[in-house]
Amino acid sequence: MIKEIFGRAIQAFVESAYGSPGLTGVCISRQFQPGEERGSETWRNLNAAFLVALCGRSHPRSVEGEKFIKELGNRPGWKEAARFYDTALHIIRDEVEEVGGRGQSFRDNLKAFTRWISNPRNLSDRRSAVERAWKVFFPEGVSLADNDNREAQIGIVRKRRAIDITRLNPSPIKDPAREILFASNVLLTVPGNSSRLSSLNLPEQLKTALDEIEKEPQLYWYDHPIPVGIRTEKNELVYGLKGFDSCVGFEKSRGTIPEEARVARLLSVSVTHEGLQNLARPLVMEMFRGVGRLRHIDVYVWTESETRKLVYEILAPASRHFLDFSEGALLEKIIGVNGEYGRHYSFLRAIATFWHLLFDPSVKATFKIDLDQVFPQEELVRETGVSALEHFKTPLWGAEGVDSNGRKVELGMIAGAVVNKEDIGSSLFIPDVKYPGEHLEADEWIFFSRLPQAVSTEAEMMTRYRGNEFDGIKRCIQRVHVTGGTCGILVKILRKYRPFTPTFIGRAEDQAYLVGVLFHNSGGFLRYVHKDGLIMRHDKEAFAREAIEAAKTGKLVGDLVRLVLFTYYAGHYPGL
Repeated sequence: MIKEIFGRAIQAFVESAYGSPGLTGVCISRQFQPGEERGSETWRNLNAAFLVALCGRSHPRSVEGEKFIKELGNRPGWKEAARFYDTALHIIRDEVEEVGGRGQSFRDNLKAFTRWISNPRNLSDRRSAVERAWKVFFPEGVSLADNDNREAQIGIVRKRRAIDITRLNPSPIKDPAREILFASNVLLTVPGNSSRLSSLNLPEQLKTALDEIEKEPQLYWYDHPIPVGIRTEKNELVYGLKGFDSCVGFEKSRGTIPEEARVARLLSVSVTHEGLQNLARPLVMEMFRGVGRLRHIDVYVWTESETRKLVYEILAPASRHFLDFSEGALLEKIIGVNGEYGRHYSFLRAIATFWHLLFDPSVKATFKIDLDQVFPQEELVRETGVSALEHFKTPLWGAEGVDSNGRKVELGMIAGAVVNKEDIGSSLFIPDVKYPGEHLEADEWIFFSRLPQAVSTEAEMMTRYRGNEFDGIKRCIQRVHVTGGTCGILVKILRKYRPFTPTFIGRAEDQAYLVGVLFHNSGGFLRYVHKDGLIMRHDKEAFAREAIEAAKTGKLVGDLVRLVLFTYYAGHYPGL
């Protein structure tokens, strides 16, 4: 019974009556044309067949949709894709049955929604349609979308994130230039469609190799990887290194670090195609030509080749000697920089421990910076009173406290915020994720991710410690919403809690990093501290527009995949 009601709800989104668009503006019957099989048409039909089948008996072609998926699975090259959709059908139906069996609110809201949409006169009332749909599929969004209730919602989030400090870090970072290992990831892909290998300013042997690599299937999909051969002024690597070098130069002119200081910047290199692995280092070195002289920083590059040496020349022998563990191949699967985001993200954190033990014992922390972000030093000093590196000296990083649930926490991780380049002229404290308008894409009728992101950005990232409710001494904010860059962790905390992101995580790797130890109590629960004023300027739209546009489809698919992965990954941990 509940599955049939659910099917009617799904049909309301994709087809209000046979042959006419549903609430989302989609008419799924027009997309489901099994006779069309050229190019991407089979993919379109597979997706449409899934939605038609999900409607169940309420759609006259539901049986045809299920049949199409099963038959497609018998065709060469389509087995995995068809199985994914077929499995999803069964999982969704089982979940609806399970949730409907134990959740009175879900059942009542689902029934109310289907009754309401059955009246054609209601369909023109879009705002009511959204609210009723969200009560079923996205109940958190109902209150968040109330503009009159916005400040109250922000206040609720801040209250939940509040930490009462019991002990500030007695030994905070004192010399950020020496004690912090700054790290970034370089994402490389083959030349863009607009590029011609013959016109690229590269050695002939690299061009020959790239010609073959372009024929390979793409293995990994990143937000906006750097296409080989992109113009220097559009190159993220060049931009990020120049910006950081300038940042350190500013610190010297301000007198916060010695004139002779050199700051370490570690780069990992991930690639989209297998053939690029062995070319990663020479390609990055070619890009360095556009950087020019770096006066204040030392750059260390780690490709998969270097991490493999780390595994087989240091870690594998050490594990055999000290742990009686001889699975070097298993270590190689875990430790490296190529693959999904999770692999390089964990590496860039863990390498700080090795750096501290084997190279420079003065290193006490690591901090990740995305290459499309720079520290806006003049604005930082003008609006916060201190420069970028001075922000890291806060005793909040490494402090102890009690959260709003009465649990003891250790603030061994730190998170800052970002401001978009186009907004910084007004203030540093402009949220980079703004409250969205009322227009919804089709998937946002089910989950409107930008809305809770906007609320948490305002509630967490924009909090300032000004001596009122949150003074940054007795009370502060913990961060749940973090980004891939502008965050760090102390080395001693790395060794104590050992957080990680699984190697299969390809999106939201920053959020996944803490999940595995979220409820692991080692004398306290590990949490991020919010450092007010630690803000970087996000410039990706200013110079990486071409790369962003080229990766748009891959990013969309990756965002959908992470919903599936996080659903199951989080389910493995008690309390989530």
